[in-house]
Amino acid sequence: MGCAGWGVMEGMKPVAGMVVVQFVFAGVNIFYKLAVSDGMDMRVLIAYRYLFASVVLAPLAYFVERKKRTKLTWRVVLLSFVCGLCGGSLAQNLYISGMKLTSATFASAMTNLIPAITFVLAVLFRYEGLAIRTVPGQAKVAGTLLGVGGAMLLTFYKGAQVTLWPPTHVNLAAQLAARHHSSHPSAAATSEPSSGNRAMGSLLCTGSCFFYALWLILQARLSREYPFHYSTTALMCLMSALQSALFALCFDRDPAQWRLAFDVRLLAVVYTGVLASGVLLVVLSWCVKRRGPLFASVFNPMMLVVVAVLSTLLLGEELHLGSVLGAVLIVIGLYAVLWGKGREAAAASPEHGKAADPAHEVPHIDIVVHRHPPPPPSPQQQAQSPAAAAAAAR
Repeated sequence: MGCAGWGVMEGMKPVAGMVVVQFVFAGVNIFYKLAVSDGMDMRVLIAYRYLFASVVLAPLAYFVERKKRTKLTWRVVLLSFVCGLCGGSLAQNLYISGMKLTSATFASAMTNLIPAITFVLAVLFRYEGLAIRTVPGQAKVAGTLLGVGGAMLLTFYKGAQVTLWPPTHVNLAAQLAARHHSSHPSAAATSEPSSGNRAMGSLLCTGSCFFYALWLILQARLSREYPFHYSTTALMCLMSALQSALFALCFDRDPAQWRLAFDVRLLAVVYTGVLASGVLLVVLSWCVKRRGPLFASVFNPMMLVVVAVLSTLLLGEELHLGSVLGAVLIVIGLYAVLWGKGREAAAASPEHGKAADPAHEVPHIDIVVHRHPPPPPSPQQQAQSPAAAAAAAR
């Protein structure tokens, strides 16, 4: 019973890790909104985000994995560069560019394409088996579609207002925006998102989802070739910091945008850099190694549920029927995918449960035989040995 309970706890660790990751990433969206309301350039925030993550993870990776870390090869460095490019600088900056051309709601809805894109890429790269004729395969496909559909319903369908708790009358984004506009009157006309080419914005958001899904696939390969999570995450964040800093300097060289003080900008940088891109990225990489890229991506729609709740509490937004119905579909989709992957794992190791059950163990006795070297010959035996050898020769 104890061994079976320990096995269940070990299997639940990746699930708990991904839930924590989505809660922290939901906080990243809240801090993004607060930083934008304060007038901070998002490209600068992304550069600082990965820079802070590199500063925190580099010494941690050195001391934790110093004795067991193998030699770093150029192949691992190149793969880390590509991972930092896809999952860090490209995905984040494409997302921001698409949000400026469309709207924050549309860009948030587009991120729910990540599970579907990851599932397709995982099948193409043979990290996941489609197995559409089996029940677990059908559960994974249906769960992925339900998760995407629920996230789309949560975003696009508003419905009647649902009051689950008394209103808090707290709107941190409006307070920051009012303070920033009072100190920078010229920023009031340029701080709103652009309503330009919607088709180009859709293409940019889709590209962001594609590169993030591709990063999940590449991260699974990097974890297999160099299974040292702190080192690979620190190296990837360093690559993303360099790439994002160069990209931000190409568009904004105003020293005021790069200056940090004890305000919401510094808090956003520390939260997104140290916690989200630093500590939690290690957890995400570990979950990808343990359960695969599809398992990690299918939790992404859960972030919208947390964002909807936090927005009602901190940003003065209202909760509507569409959010509740979308959350129900997301939970059902997550359960379907996890059930399908659990059935596939059980089918791959049918004797795992029996081996872990003490009731099926057969009593046995270990017999250990020790072989000692023969004792040295006595003086009489040494005197008789030449005569015995001569008799044997005759």
